[in-house]
Amino acid sequence: MGQRAGAVPWVRLMRGGVLISRRWSALSGKERARLASLLRESRGSVRNLKRRQRMQLRKLVRKLDLRGLGRELAPLVRGESRRGRRARRGRR
Repeated sequence: MGQRAGAVPWVRLMRGGVLISRRWSALSGKERARLASLLRESRGSVRNLKRRQRMQLRKLVRKLDLRGLGRELAPLVRGESRRGRRARRGRR
């Protein structure tokens, strides 16, 4: 028989989607369009962009606060909740 796939963590996927959506919504429609344009033009390498375009890209990415997004997504990936993580720290 074939292998069976594991259960899909729908709640985690939904929470992750909400977090990503909030970050994306931080940009205006015009900024989102410009970011998409710069990413297409770069073809995966910032070296394909001119200096001014790299500066624009950097500015838009900073506005997304990807580092903060990573901190918010990490517990979802590890399967922890914020409360559970703090509770474990307090027990030590």
